[in-house]
Amino acid sequence: MTDPLGNLSPRQRDLLTSWLPDGVVVKDHSWGIVETTVLEITDGSGRYILKAGGATDHHIERELRAHHHWLTPWTDRGRAPRLVHGDVDGKLLVTTYLPGELVTVTSPGVFRQAGELLALLHGHPAVPDDYERRENAKCLKLLDGPHRITPAVVDRLRTLITGWPTAPEPTVPTHGDWQPRNWLVHDGVVAIIDFGRAALRPAYTDFSRLAAQDFRDDPALERAFIEGYGSDPRTNDGWHRGRMREAIGTACWAYAHGELDFEAQGHRMIAEALAEDL
Repeated sequence: MTDPLGNLSPRQRDLLTSWLPDGVVVKDHSWGIVETTVLEITDGSGRYILKAGGATDHHIERELRAHHHWLTPWTDRGRAPRLVHGDVDGKLLVTTYLPGELVTVTSPGVFRQAGELLALLHGHPAVPDDYERRENAKCLKLLDGPHRITPAVVDRLRTLITGWPTAPEPTVPTHGDWQPRNWLVHDGVVAIIDFGRAALRPAYTDFSRLAAQDFRDDPALERAFIEGYGSDPRTNDGWHRGRMREAIGTACWAYAHGELDFEAQGHRMIAEALAEDL
């Protein structure tokens, strides 16, 4: 039988033993695509979720930052797991376990709740951040790396990106992967998981993945989400730049991980975003 802790480093094993000495792994929730190990553990007194990052992981640090500074509006309502243990250097954390199933069947009611929850996160005071300059540089670096974006499209993207503004932008805490695969439903109530991409960004960035998928497929979901959120932050040129960045990131990430369907979505997103510039 495969050791469920086999991907943990010696330090991570030591930390886990010190935190949950009687812990027993009951389920492996890891995706197998990225290097993060996700395990469900019990120790006789409770049920927990353990997340362990690999050698190059940066998601655990982000997740710990979110737990320490941003998630109280959700955890106070029982709508997100609470941090129990965490170690940035060890790239390891343990949270409470939330009951529920990942959203696989979408409905306006679920999307309305998700919009309400996102508004709570974005309700933190905005702070200026060097977001635009940093994200422009990140996109150019992705275009320098391996992908299957055609040379003509790459040239056009480079021209656009180098002309984008670089001034500081108002930012708020964002989830970074806001879509149904990170929403749990239990007894009709939506809760949120997975904060490995949480960071300060413009609020509209948390709409990007929904706009590329669920909103595109069913406008009723978009209407319900906006009703729950209370407004629509996609009102300026930043939204278009954000869509372009998301498209480039999707195509490049999916190519690197062999996710062909997701890569095709990325190329479609690029084409649609570019069409808006015509």
